[in-house]
Amino acid sequence: MVDEARARKLADRIKVIVAKKLERGIKDPRLGFVTITDVRVTGDLQHASIFYTVYGTDEERADSAVALKSATGMLRTEVGKNITSRLTPSLEFIADGIPENAKLIDSLLNEARARDAEVERLAKQGSYAGDADPYVKPRVLTSDAEAEDAEGFDVHPPEAFARSIDDVDAEEDDGDLDDELEELGEAGAK
Repeated sequence: MVDEARARKLADRIKVIVAKKLERGIKDPRLGFVTITDVRVTGDLQHASIFYTVYGTDEERADSAVALKSATGMLRTEVGKNITSRLTPSLEFIADGIPENAKLIDSLLNEARARDAEVERLAKQGSYAGDADPYVKPRVLTSDAEAEDAEGFDVHPPEAFARSIDDVDAEEDDGDLDDELEELGEAGAK
């Protein structure tokens, strides 16, 4: 296997050589406006895949593919003259899908914009499904009668809960709990 850096340098060199030769050296009338987009060389430097695009119609793309296939031998000879490698790699021309992918992405973006505009239009016309403010607010009861009528629940006004801790302790302090705790502590110590 060859170093990846060397393979990349060779790929860049092949890209330049083929692009110059296509621009100045090939007189085939079938060849359209061809752009070399990328070149990839295998690790053993025996094969080069050349990716290209053609500006024009589908017919011009097909004609350019035929012209490149017929010019492959001449282009390989030109590459062999201009590189310092012992072996000249075989060349393969592959139509790059960049224009088709770009059109697909544009159509998807346009569809997303249309959907966003539709959602925005519906949001402006829409209303809340429930209350405008969905957060629950505590009820304020004004009388004991309203407290009894509140959906069958026994609701007490807030002042019923405003007892102090001392009041609660005084009610519950009958001493039985303290006696039980002392008995448990004595039993654990034995």
